[in-house]
Amino acid sequence: MFRCGIAYPRCRWILPLLLLFAIIFDIIAIAATSGWVEDEDAETHYASMWTQYRGRNGQWDEKSLMEYPWAQAVAALMIIGLLILIVAFIVSCVALCCSLNIPLLPVIGIMLIVVVVIQIIALIIYPVKFNELIFEGHYYYTWAYGFGWGATILCIGCAILFCCLPRYEDELADRVKTKYIYSSE
Repeated sequence: MFRCGIAYPRCRWILPLLLLFAIIFDIIAIAATSGWVEDEDAETHYASMWTQYRGRNGQWDEKSLMEYPWAQAVAALMIIGLLILIVAFIVSCVALCCSLNIPLLPVIGIMLIVVVVIQIIALIIYPVKFNELIFEGHYYYTWAYGFGWGATILCIGCAILFCCLPRYEDELADRVKTKYIYSSE
């Protein structure tokens, strides 16, 4: 026999876990020193969110990107987004893991929407302004930049779920019988 249904009580543990992964992805993106961007050869130029490196044969000239206002804005937006995300994670643990506090769920969803907007702005400003700064060659955005987008995408999904979950209060509290979408007997 095969049954397929949605186990809502599991959302109480899965959603904070997803937010924890988003926090980890953001920390990786912010702290990565190996670069958000590198030239097509990966031998002459690469840049992280904080600095850019130029050179050849192991001789690298380091220059801070923090002298540019756009880079300061990107760093500030990513850090503010991370801080809001950490607060949302803590509130989600209180709302879902400790006790079921349904009125906090839309608040968490709104906080995550703010994180998404802030980080999308930062993740769009960076490549646009970096490409204006550098005119030569082709550049590729690396895994660290991808972790920033990964955190943002996780926040989008979690925001939708946190905004929709108040409709399923009885299911979350495990007060109703599980409805199976498919059952073969």
